[in-house]
Parts: sequence; structure tokens; C-alpha cells
Amino acid sequence: MALVTVSELRSTLGVGTLYPDATLQEVCDATDVVLLPMLWQNELYNTHQMISGNVATLYFDQNILEHFYIGQSVTITRNGSPYNGTKTITAISSNSISYSATGADQGTHAIQPFGIVADSSATDYATDTAVQQAALMIAVEIWQARTATLSGSNAVDFQPSPYRMSAQLLAKIRGMIAHCLSPNSMVG
Repeated sequence: MALVTVSELRSTLGVGTLYPDATLQEVCDATDVVLLPMLWQNELYNTHQMISGNVATLYFDQNILEHFYIGQSVTITRNGSPYNGTKTITAISSNSISYSATGADQGTHAIQPFGIVADSSATDYATDTAVQQAALMIAVEIWQARTATLSGSNAVDFQPSPYRMSAQLLAKIRGMIAHCLSPNSMVG
């Protein structure tokens, strides 16, 4: 899901065809990486994994019985092969889910960073105008930090500062995304 497209960013920046699409796409991708973890998602994080007899099992540090059910289709990422993909849950316990996967048997082992198990009906934030505008603001700031150092950012004493990509960037957009801000992102 791209929150900002290359054409939107190109138009906003007014750069025409001066920069290749690939360069602008890097900024759009970075915007997604910064913003999406802050938004509420219908997903849980698994801490361990195991495969035995072509059955993969993912383990969680919380009770998951109210989140998943047998026969549910989930999208699994950040677990590596053969765990990743869209899978159908075949067994569930209070802290694990199992599904069919073809691979060599592996004992239970930790996965870091944690794997992600998401309900297939995840929210599409590309249709939320406040989130899109926040993403565009971040993309412009990333672009400006790359191309125009010392421009527009001021310290408390009104002196120019080279640090455009600071915590204040996220503070600027937090109000715009408050309606869908994940409590998991508000630690600290």
C-alpha cells in the first residue's frame, strides 16, 4: 500500500521530470516505513516459530483466541521462508496458530524482529485523506532533507538547524492521524 505515489510527490515538489521515478519512489517507500507502523493495524506479532511434518506453528506472547479462528486466512510476513504468505489456519491454541507449510523440520526458535500475522481484511489507509496528507508532508520533508540542507528548519532560538528529520516531524502529523493512531506506537 503506497500512501504517496510518485506522481503526487512529483507534482507537489514541482520537479517535473528532473528526477527519475526510482529516486522519488525511494522517498515514497521511506514515507510508508515511517508512517505505517504508527497506524492501527489488524495484526499481531509472533515471537517464535517451528515447522514439523509440513505444519508450521507460530507462537505469540499473548492469548490469541479472540483474534484468530480455524479456517481464517491470514497474511504472514517477516517470518522468512517457508512461513510467509497468505495461509489458512488449521489449528489454534491460546498462544499459537498452525497452518500447512512445506519445509525441512525446524525446532522452535525465536524470530527477531518479530513476525507479523495480519487479518487479510486490513485497513486501507490509502483511502484516508488525513493519512494521505500526513504521508505527503513526511515525503516532502524527507525530500527536503535530502536535497536542501539547512532550509526551513529552525531551532528554538530561531537559528537555522540542519535537522529536518527529527521527532518534531512526527509531532507535526500526529494530530492529523490521531483517529487511527495505534496505542502500540505511543510507547515512550
